[in-house]
Amino acid sequence: MISVLVTGGGAPGIAGTIYALRKGDSRIRIIVSDIRDDVVGKYLADAFYVIPKPDNSHFVGRINEIVEKEWVDVILPQVEDELPVLSANHFKAQVAASDPEAIRLASNKQELSFTARTLGIPLPDFMVATNEDSFRVAVEELGYPDKKVIVKPPTGSGMRGFRILSPRPWDSKRFIEEKPNRVEVTLESFLEIFDGDFPKLMVVENLPGDEYTVDCFRNDRGFVAIPRLREHIRGGITFDAKVILDERLIKYSKELADRLDLRYCFGFQFKCDEKGQPKLIECNPRVQGTMVVSLFAGFNIIYNSVREAAGLEVDLENISLKDNLRFRRYWGGVAVDGDDVKLIDL
Repeated sequence: MISVLVTGGGAPGIAGTIYALRKGDSRIRIIVSDIRDDVVGKYLADAFYVIPKPDNSHFVGRINEIVEKEWVDVILPQVEDELPVLSANHFKAQVAASDPEAIRLASNKQELSFTARTLGIPLPDFMVATNEDSFRVAVEELGYPDKKVIVKPPTGSGMRGFRILSPRPWDSKRFIEEKPNRVEVTLESFLEIFDGDFPKLMVVENLPGDEYTVDCFRNDRGFVAIPRLREHIRGGITFDAKVILDERLIKYSKELADRLDLRYCFGFQFKCDEKGQPKLIECNPRVQGTMVVSLFAGFNIIYNSVREAAGLEVDLENISLKDNLRFRRYWGGVAVDGDDVKLIDL
């Protein structure tokens, strides 16, 4: 029986991660951790622990305490900020994560773009700005105000720091008919945020086409990639998805994974231009939020990553992936009344 510590018990995909692990092996023991106490993963796991943030000097010691107390075999990180610390330190358990340098290159959008460029993998046009003047130049070079422009920091996970610069004003019709959008903002409103303290930012071409995520697994013996179309996204989370076994996406992902030497479970995101050409947006060198789809598509990436880290064989010879498989999220919940916990599908 494998004992696994899953970090990020409050992550949006925690239920899917735990589901994939239990479907892989019903005997598996799952311990969950998070920096907060009352998170959903606490009620889905066999044991739960609160941990400090990864920049806290007690973080590594606390993880080691849990590993020793729970006889943990594998640590499965779900939080990007924890990856470099978990990968770089020694534990009495194997961390299912790539080496620190691979994580650094994959997590930095600017470094990742340079890597992709050397491989000839299509990218959106982008410029790097370090002050307001260079930012204004970059925004204009990429077409603003005639076109929308994407702004994001070189590092950061989820949609942190992500904005769409748009000159489109709010009027009464738009106010009544549209839900508030905290992502879309005008250039001048965006610049007011910083008040002279300007960070390093990437200014990127806006791509109007479909968006894809590619869930990946890699070890010394092989590579598996399962692309999925993100049909409906809310707050950066995929709610409706469809597996599309696009050979271009699989090829690009393998070339990047090999060059970066990514291991275990990770993923890439692509978005298409006006002609339908997918272009690389970013990499997540960890469990992705909707990676549970891989289980239904024919290869359980999450569970097999744990098997790989535990030193068990992963069968890469008898894989049959399901093209056009669809995945739909729906609301669920956990009702907690003292020690009485009920999982509810709503």
